[in-house]
Amino acid sequence: MVKIRLARHGSKKKPFYRIVVAHSESPRDGRYIDQVGLYDPNRSPSLVQLQAEKLAAWLKKGARPTQTVAQLIRKSEAAGTL
Repeated sequence: MVKIRLARHGSKKKPFYRIVVAHSESPRDGRYIDQVGLYDPNRSPSLVQLQAEKLAAWLKKGARPTQTVAQLIRKSEAAGTL
């Protein structure tokens, strides 16, 4: 199964996340198929950048977002940034 999930990057105590499309068996920070956005919770307000075309294409192909990614998508749609 293909999932849209977060991959953690950054230094200790200062994480930022890439929103990636990956096989469900792949490790969290391991191999991924495509990068569709960024999430930085350290900024105020937190930064969410999504590539709408790529995201829509993967959702159309059947990729399932995790709960956290689905929340970020809803939040960015409500803010009008998607």
